[in-house]
Amino acid sequence: MDVVTIGETMVCFTPDSSPLMRYAHTYSQRFGGAETNVAIGLSRLGHQVGWISKAGNDEFGKALLSFVRGEGIDVSQVKIDPHAPTGLYFKEVRSGDNVRVQYYRKGSAASTLTPNDLEEAYIAKAKYLHITGITPALSDSCYQTVLHAIAIAKANRLKVVFDPNLRKKLWSEEKARSVLLEIAALADIILPGIDEGSFMFGETDPEKLGELFLQHGASVVILKAGAKGAYYFTESEKQFVPGFSVKTVVDPVGAGDGFAAGIISGLLDNLPLEKIVERGNAIGALATQVMGDFEGLPDRFELNQFMYSSSDEDVSR
Repeated sequence: MDVVTIGETMVCFTPDSSPLMRYAHTYSQRFGGAETNVAIGLSRLGHQVGWISKAGNDEFGKALLSFVRGEGIDVSQVKIDPHAPTGLYFKEVRSGDNVRVQYYRKGSAASTLTPNDLEEAYIAKAKYLHITGITPALSDSCYQTVLHAIAIAKANRLKVVFDPNLRKKLWSEEKARSVLLEIAALADIILPGIDEGSFMFGETDPEKLGELFLQHGASVVILKAGAKGAYYFTESEKQFVPGFSVKTVVDPVGAGDGFAAGIISGLLDNLPLEKIVERGNAIGALATQVMGDFEGLPDRFELNQFMYSSSDEDVSR
């Protein structure tokens, strides 16, 4: 096992007939969740990934598990809750830079995760534990579960990768800041956006943020700057890696998860940090060009074609 991740994945409904839900008569059903988006991205690149979660004993939960399993992800640690439902959300893609999301996840099956749902031997088999700031926001038991997972990782010498993935709708700003800083102090590799860093530390300068995250406990900080690219910081080096240009952004949701998948994949492939961040930038860019949270995540061939092809001409016809 290369990576284990923990978190909620939900059923996503997107209007077909109109981008605004008030006028929509038909919807497309998809799936989405930060952790499985990353897992899918890694699986498509040939890595072995396990996902820990809960789903409802309903048709949505069954569909969700079938789908994630079909993407090559191990779901043996996903438990079925007979009492709580699978979470839902609706996504309005009004334009490439205007996406609105409405969640219906309160009391969902995944929000009932507890430390007892974790199997230490399973996590110990992996090389990396991937955590986001979404899971601890779902409930106190989810928060405790994340801390327990990190403790297991530390005890078994796994590297902890943390994407703050701030969701202000899920909790108070005071609680969010406190917990994100707590987990950041335990992470080995942290993947914040500049806005998230500003929220956590009250600082907007990228270089100062990099220093603050390093001082706070991380050994590698990769700071996302949107379409421009990303910075990376360690005790001995720092650099900015420019992003990839995209002609049209179709759906930006999931780009950060694609970026995280690229980073973890690069770490697993033992690439130099500059190349790791370059891969993250490339997958993040690819993710924005297709509707859906994970649909644009590439396999190795598609990734290499995007990163290294000198022509946009389609010669595969």
